[in-house]
Amino acid sequence: MSHQIMEVPGSDWEGRQPVEALTDTLESGGVLYFPALAFSLSQHELPLLRPGLRAPKSRNISQPARGVVKGAQGTVEELQALSNMMQRYRHQAVQLVHGLFPRYSAHLRLEPTSYRPTEVATRTQSWRADDKRLHVDAFPSRPNRGERILRVFSNINPLQQPRVWRVGEPFESMARQFLPLIPGYRAWEAHLLRGLGVTKSLRSEYDHMMLQLHDHLKRDANYQKNAPQTVVEFAAGSTWVCFSDQTLHAVLGGQYMMEQTFFMPPQHQYRPDQSPLGILTRLAGHPLQGAPL
Repeated sequence: MSHQIMEVPGSDWEGRQPVEALTDTLESGGVLYFPALAFSLSQHELPLLRPGLRAPKSRNISQPARGVVKGAQGTVEELQALSNMMQRYRHQAVQLVHGLFPRYSAHLRLEPTSYRPTEVATRTQSWRADDKRLHVDAFPSRPNRGERILRVFSNINPLQQPRVWRVGEPFESMARQFLPLIPGYRAWEAHLLRGLGVTKSLRSEYDHMMLQLHDHLKRDANYQKNAPQTVVEFAAGSTWVCFSDQTLHAVLGGQYMMEQTFFMPPQHQYRPDQSPLGILTRLAGHPLQGAPL
């Protein structure tokens, strides 16, 4: 595998001890791959492994940390079983992250848990929404001012089909190439977007840069084809972890996956200078407007 993919042994979600090499890999934009760490379904949860559980107009099925399941359709019994399954996954993902990265624990904010039962390879989307293209995660309507996006993924495919990703070059190498193409940040435009309700809060210079990088990456066909990248197959019954705002990734195929998202201010990671905010601040040569340092 690529040097950006680190395999980690073991099949227990709890009781793991922090290892410096894992932190270094994660915070440099790598992926931690746990090939034997499975999220196991009970017998009564197996019927939830069907694509029709997702409501037609929803991209994925999700559940906030405190809230009901969204984006699903089914019987009352199915929806309750789905809610219980997602809560159980959230609990195990929290155990994993707290055990591996104790410094993060007090500063993590739980975001929604998601269940993705749809086959990726056959899904048709616009170029901007197409996750089959290399990208870093950024949110057009929800500025995060440099907060990290930490994600835990588990492949629960019952037919033993892998989740296939492309993992790209280091974030800083990509940013050095595309930053000269990005138009400058305009504060008046950020205020206008918030006033019109396009964004839920004021878009910072950091958010502007991240969105521009996301869009430039996805629409550059030459980069998608020729940029340094590695194809990785995450086996059924495995789990992997990355900062998806830093790891260049694309999802080529796979069906039936669980995912848990955490947000965290970058100053609470072990190496804040390794965060996208730290890297972009260094490359820009000045503090990024509207972003905490």
